[in-house]
Amino acid sequence: MTKQQTITKDDASAVIMQIPFEHLYISELNPRKTISEVHIESLAESIERFGLIHNLAGLMDDDGKVGIVAGGCRLRAIQTIAEGSKDHPFPTVPVRLATNAAEAEDWANAENAAREDMTPADEIRAFGRMKSRGASVPEIALAFAVTEARVYQRLALAGLPEPVLDALGAGEISLGTAKAFTLSDDDALTLNILDQAKGQAVSESAIKAALHPEAIKATDRRARFVGIELYEAKGGAVTRDLFSEDVFLASPALLDQLFAEKLEQARADLVANHGWAWADSHEDAWLNYYALDQMKLARLYPIEGALSAQDAEEYDALCDLANGDVLDEDGEARLAELQTVLDGDYCEDQKAHSGCIIFVNTSGKVEITAGLVRPEEKKAAIAAGVLQAQQTSKPDTPKSPYSQKLTADMQAILLACVQAALLAKPELLLDLLGFGLSDASGRFENIFGLRLDQPTNAPSVEDGFTREPRLEHREDPSMYWQSAQSVENLPEAFETFRKAGKKSRNAQITQAIARTLPFHAGSQPFFELIAKEAGADMRKYWTPTAENFFSRVSAGLLTDLLCKFLECDATDDRVTAFAKLKKSEKADKLEKLTNDPTTQKLMGLTPEQKANLDQWVPDCI
Repeated sequence: MTKQQTITKDDASAVIMQIPFEHLYISELNPRKTISEVHIESLAESIERFGLIHNLAGLMDDDGKVGIVAGGCRLRAIQTIAEGSKDHPFPTVPVRLATNAAEAEDWANAENAAREDMTPADEIRAFGRMKSRGASVPEIALAFAVTEARVYQRLALAGLPEPVLDALGAGEISLGTAKAFTLSDDDALTLNILDQAKGQAVSESAIKAALHPEAIKATDRRARFVGIELYEAKGGAVTRDLFSEDVFLASPALLDQLFAEKLEQARADLVANHGWAWADSHEDAWLNYYALDQMKLARLYPIEGALSAQDAEEYDALCDLANGDVLDEDGEARLAELQTVLDGDYCEDQKAHSGCIIFVNTSGKVEITAGLVRPEEKKAAIAAGVLQAQQTSKPDTPKSPYSQKLTADMQAILLACVQAALLAKPELLLDLLGFGLSDASGRFENIFGLRLDQPTNAPSVEDGFTREPRLEHREDPSMYWQSAQSVENLPEAFETFRKAGKKSRNAQITQAIARTLPFHAGSQPFFELIAKEAGADMRKYWTPTAENFFSRVSAGLLTDLLCKFLECDATDDRVTAFAKLKKSEKADKLEKLTNDPTTQKLMGLTPEQKANLDQWVPDCI
């Protein structure tokens, strides 16, 4: 149909017809009333480039004009094109005509209700194009009827290489994976990793690690100690995650250099401005106290301070509030001030004959272990009166921190664990049985109690202990004999036993032999060999609790154990707070530290410390 052809209403019958451009207008039935001019401009650009992909829909009125009920934005875009063009590119426009007003209204509502949201990839590209033409974020949000936050998120992805957006649009990667690629400034590396990630369930963290394999998070202790400001001031490259608060330091060599320099400055300051005879720096995040012992260092301690009667009363009151978690910020500051007085300080003579070791902990804070006297300086320290000479007489054997009852319980638990492990190693049991009966063992080594002895393999306090039911002894050893006598027909019983099969027979033999294994069978080294061969794991059957262990040792040992678990010394804030608790509270605290992930997190345990704690057993066995 040409522009000169006349259209009558009767010709309209739900068909697509070419309608002269000047006969078109926006119908009152069209539900979209508020339209962004920026959106119209973007749509006009698209129609000029690709043509009118989707037809308009409308209703012809009595004078032959057509009111558009669906496609109003497209009509406005065509009008915009016509205004800026000498030669009208759309003299006629294809329009699907409704047969009546009711049908036209249904079309208008259906198109808007069924309009499918753009895919993330399409949104990213569309928002990016509008932004490149100068559109503001509010204008883009209005044009697409989305929030400004949504626009900001999509624009953050608009600079990604086209292959990444293509993969996102094709569903080959997730939106989260696409976000991870925003950290990259190396297109070649991005495309290489993209090829590996397509169609794979790859986590965002894995993508980030692959893009920056040597990058260090700003939460790293070295970064915290050095400070991002100093690192950037020295030319360090930083990458910030657009979708989280993560910051990555891309120059690890520079960070290590700055870390070493700042740690050296802190070390030198201890000697130059704080009076210590020497100071060594330690690069690790904690101090290995075993290595410290190997250095044969003597230890001096601060001269404790004293509080006035009034201050001592205030200190006790503040401690009670702190234990109840109701101490305010001012109270905490005052308590710390009083605690500093109580902790005391080193005198000038002590510092003149000793030194300290400085290191940076996992939180990026400096820790100092002070008052250390080197072996070659001990005589001078003794002469100065700051270090006591060692006793020439042989010191008394220190009293064990473990009671005999607790030690016996721990031994019973260990025996039960070894016996249980042997149940899974019947060949090893038979080897041990044969060895014990042979001349090779010397015949006098009582490896198994072949009289069916019942060595204790259960503790007196069974809290936290899981018993292996197959190793449970009868209450009375004489029951073995009484049980045998009570069987009326032994031949019949024997035949029944044999019919159960070799598997059942072997299980009975294995269990019986395992139950008779005594603690330190033959000798301690031999028992340890059996435990190792069997793969015995004491923590598989026993978990330390306040009831079965912590409440049964001294309060001082509990504090030492906390230092061991946290890999710190007694000056650590966590330890000083722990030391103020009652013994029962300490025992409960250690039970939670051992078993409660929340407490472990609050106490700042590292994954390595958690792993060590999961394997820890008392040294009394």
